[in-house]
Amino acid sequence: MAISTRAVAARPSPFRWLQLVFGIVCMVMIANLQYGWTLFVLPIDAKYHWGRAAIQVAFSIFVLTETWLVPVEGWFVDRFGPKIVVMIGGILVGIAWMMNAYVDSLAMLYIAAAIGGIGAGAVYGTCIGNALKWFPDRRGLCAGLTAAGFGAGSALTIIPIQQVIANAGYEAAFLWFGLGQGIVVVVVSVLLRAPVPGETPAPQARLQQTTRDYTPLEMVRSPIFWVMYAMFVLVGAGGLMATAQLAPIAKDFQIDGVPVSLIGITLPALTFALSIDRILNGLTRPFFGWVSDNIGRENTMLIAFGLEAIGIYALSLFGHDPLMFVILSGLVFFAWGEIYSLFPSTCTDVYGVKYATTNAGLLYTAKGTASLLVPLGNVLAGATGSWHTVFVVAAVMNLAAALAAPFVLRPLRQRHAASLAAPRAATGRASLA
Repeated sequence: MAISTRAVAARPSPFRWLQLVFGIVCMVMIANLQYGWTLFVLPIDAKYHWGRAAIQVAFSIFVLTETWLVPVEGWFVDRFGPKIVVMIGGILVGIAWMMNAYVDSLAMLYIAAAIGGIGAGAVYGTCIGNALKWFPDRRGLCAGLTAAGFGAGSALTIIPIQQVIANAGYEAAFLWFGLGQGIVVVVVSVLLRAPVPGETPAPQARLQQTTRDYTPLEMVRSPIFWVMYAMFVLVGAGGLMATAQLAPIAKDFQIDGVPVSLIGITLPALTFALSIDRILNGLTRPFFGWVSDNIGRENTMLIAFGLEAIGIYALSLFGHDPLMFVILSGLVFFAWGEIYSLFPSTCTDVYGVKYATTNAGLLYTAKGTASLLVPLGNVLAGATGSWHTVFVVAAVMNLAAALAAPFVLRPLRQRHAASLAAPRAATGRASLA
């Protein structure tokens, strides 16, 4: 496919690497809103006895508002720049967790979750979109590094949050971590900006990258978008279920407090799993993003989604062993988190840079759709008396997405590229006549 010359620069601005760092810092600061949530479910239930399923509705509301409003936030970013959107997002995420410290009803818990979701989505969508625009030559890697801040950002705070919950109550953890995270996002937001012409290099020649920019309306009319959306939902549902339910699963397996020794470290199984999972969930995003820059998006999806299916099914079989629980949950997170680098990169490859934040945000709403299945995990586990059926369903969904990458998505993209190349070829022949 021909390469557009509009964004070519002889010497790309080194400032783009600082922009990448700023985006990663913001992502780290919002990570606990999703990945730290599982630590609060049981303490909240112990205090108010609302039931796990009812409390987990708040998690679904958070993910829905975090994802489904990203296109709206992306519209503002593509027109007014990233600074103001991230600043507002930082204020909202701080307010949400401080509200959680004082809520005494499910209604208030759900309202706080919605506020937090809006704020986190504003930060997440903006930072991913900024990386996609600044790095057309390393799109998978840099979108992955940015997303890694969200995936691994909570790793260093898992133990501190647990300690604050144990010593001062979950309310204090919500209050102080919410306040600190929000302040950092607001401060860093003033340093963010989008690239101007001449600051970015040429796109990758070996990857299929479009020569034109598609509006969001054009994109949603394209079958490629809906295939990617369905794949995102299939893979995202299993990972979100593991994220939200890991602590209840470990408790039901009766291994949450069992000491596990690995790589010279001894921790309770749940604490160990949460810490390793956060790290691997972060590392997978730039790793598979880099792989996709080199071997193609669809080939990488086949490998990663296939590993996820294997990991989820193995966790259902061997997860009752504390050591295997830690190792296999790590594999599940490692093979899941890459969707947050692969899909935004593929979306921008297909539909262009001008509306990248909005378009990637529309695709990101698939995460919200997938979150609707999270409470159903509790229902299915309660109906069957175990988590085995939940794991089997999630594994099958990942396998379906893995096979769709080479057999459905790739042919559609090839036909799309051919349809763009045909008019250019006809124009070239006419000019030679």
